[in-house]
Amino acid sequence: MGLSPTMLKSLAHAHYTTPTPIQAAFIPQALDGLDVIGQAKTGTGKTAAFGIPLIEMLEGRSRGPQAIILAPTRELTQQIVVELQKLAHARDVSVCGIYGGEPIERQLKALSRGVDLVVGTPGRVLDHIERRTLYLGDICHVVLDEADRMLDIGFRPDIERILRTVPTPHQTMLLSATISADVRKLAQRYMFEPIEVNLSRDEPSVETIQQYYISVNHDRKVELLIHLLKRDNPRQCIVFTRTKRGADRLAERLRRVIPGVAAIHGDLPQAARDRVMRGFRHGTIPVLVATDVVGRGIDVEGISHVINYDVPDEAENYVHRIGRTGRMGKDGIAYLFVGPDQGEPLTIIENLINKVIPALRIEGFEVSKARAGAPAARELFNTAVTRSHELAVR
Repeated sequence: MGLSPTMLKSLAHAHYTTPTPIQAAFIPQALDGLDVIGQAKTGTGKTAAFGIPLIEMLEGRSRGPQAIILAPTRELTQQIVVELQKLAHARDVSVCGIYGGEPIERQLKALSRGVDLVVGTPGRVLDHIERRTLYLGDICHVVLDEADRMLDIGFRPDIERILRTVPTPHQTMLLSATISADVRKLAQRYMFEPIEVNLSRDEPSVETIQQYYISVNHDRKVELLIHLLKRDNPRQCIVFTRTKRGADRLAERLRRVIPGVAAIHGDLPQAARDRVMRGFRHGTIPVLVATDVVGRGIDVEGISHVINYDVPDEAENYVHRIGRTGRMGKDGIAYLFVGPDQGEPLTIIENLINKVIPALRIEGFEVSKARAGAPAARELFNTAVTRSHELAVR
């Protein structure tokens, strides 16, 4: 790939030997200085895909940072910083993460000392720009990581303000699991003749994940969850809930019988979130109860199980949830708890992933016949979907 001996030394130290498909396709284009759009699922090595060329293209010291990476969450920002520091192991490169939820003094001190690469959430980056504590006059490279997620949670105005502040010309790299109409509109407006690298098929990539749904009455979900955790004894597991309060309540009940359980969500103070994530990465917290907003920013390779305790509000969130396991080609297991009245959302998820999720029967947790409405609802919904498809074809 034409990488420098210094970079090869860093890659060897990180035990990176063979590039993933997105890295092999993305890095040469980025090293040529082109604007690049990279589409690939989570867990495929996207951070190194843009991190390697960024570090390779740094040119000495400058007054301000030479590259800025925008990411949707604090957790993802922290993970990108760690990865960039790993990739820059053999070089004198300064990386600074800037995000909300922690005292700003540390960030001010780091920026005043001078940094090469800035990684931040759009809101906190704008805060520093307005304080004039972040100088963007030397920026040559911009990365928009998880662009679809940033737009989903309303960061578009902030992103556009930042992009208008960055000097022209500059190189822009955009990475996203999906290229929605909004993502494409952003690319058309702020990128120059971008090269597209698409390592993602139209349907979500879930081939390495064993998926099962389990029919369960709503009042027995906690009991079933405890049974599965004891039976499978997962190496590391994320349990997804729909609400922050639900995450706290569930974690509290699990702690009574399962060791090493913690909850993480948007209302948790940043110091507590950092502590929980450290414990999860190091394995001292094997079971993490999380909401969707925080869950998508969790990038830990050792996750063996994902349990959808609550059916997600949006089918796409199911894909993002189970994408926390089966990363970098490893196998993973995903369970989906389905109540007697949730046949329709189950079918919507199956249509999205173009795959029938097999049922898993757990002895002792069969849905009572008086309340087993899911099969009938599901059959009706399948009929409606088939009929709708036939009409569309006509």
